[in-house]
Amino acid sequence: MEKLCKYGTNRVITPKGVLPQAATMIDNTMVVKDNELLIDVITLNIDSASFTQIKKACNSDVKKMEEMILEIVKDRGKMQNPVTGSGGMLIGKVKEVGKLFPDQSLKVGDKIATLVSLSLTPLLINRIKKINIENDQVNIDGTAILFETGIFAKVPSDMNEHLVLAALDVAGAPAQVDKLVNEGDSVAIIGAAGKSGVLCAYQAMKKAGINGTVIGVVNEPQQILELKDLELCDDVVMADATNALDVYEKIMAINGEQVDVTINVVNVTDTEMGCILSTKETGIVYFFSMATSFTKAALGAEGVGSDVKMIIGNGYTAGHADLTLNLVNNVPLIKRLFEKKYT
Repeated sequence: MEKLCKYGTNRVITPKGVLPQAATMIDNTMVVKDNELLIDVITLNIDSASFTQIKKACNSDVKKMEEMILEIVKDRGKMQNPVTGSGGMLIGKVKEVGKLFPDQSLKVGDKIATLVSLSLTPLLINRIKKINIENDQVNIDGTAILFETGIFAKVPSDMNEHLVLAALDVAGAPAQVDKLVNEGDSVAIIGAAGKSGVLCAYQAMKKAGINGTVIGVVNEPQQILELKDLELCDDVVMADATNALDVYEKIMAINGEQVDVTINVVNVTDTEMGCILSTKETGIVYFFSMATSFTKAALGAEGVGSDVKMIIGNGYTAGHADLTLNLVNNVPLIKRLFEKKYT
């Protein structure tokens, strides 16, 4: 085996000179290099924006969705939706450890979850076993490569692997909320009823404290009841996230003013302006959604004279896996919710 680029650029086919995430095609030959890890894949957790787009394009026809996913991986060598540009993550068992892979404590058979996007992960699917249309997870027979710089987490033995996968897929969101929200802040969670929204709402409530306010924004009536049952928000409103004024007016009616922090975790496009309008001049908008358009956010804020600080979601921040797994495993209401949906 030969040690090559730690970022995996040696596997880029086209265009040359870019890293694997930006490539339109990468080499998914499942022969591990010295500095790589080979994984027997159990389940793909396709990110919400990508899965929603695939489901919509296929009219929720599982057979057509299967064909589309297989075609994407065949064309690109990785699971990167060409429409959204996003991927997801996977869970699997270690099949082979390159002799120069940084973590030599890994053993064949160890169960791990990758914490880097499928949009840069060499993937080979032999067969799709099942697509769970309700939770974005796809069980497969296949293999994947993790580069030297790829981060991962060992799956705790006391947690169901599908629950772990669902939690770690969005681990960056609550961990970033933990950094962005301060005591006494007012916070709006756009898309609060989704899995990332629920985790963000919990962390926002914890950080904002009794003097803060957390407002959940949802798009279906039953989601209001679900969030109230979970006791995760001080207030919950129903609004169309793609209608900027609707979001703004609903938040203003509840809070009396714009909020300090807005967290966007929706899985549809055109939601940037509702977040910007709803946030104070000195506030922060955190766009975790992979459906976010930098152009729409930047030019839209300029167009309304808003000086908010906008942060594009980074799926990685130090300690994000531990924070999220501890949250899911130790908050009974959230654990039951995740178990019901993902196990």
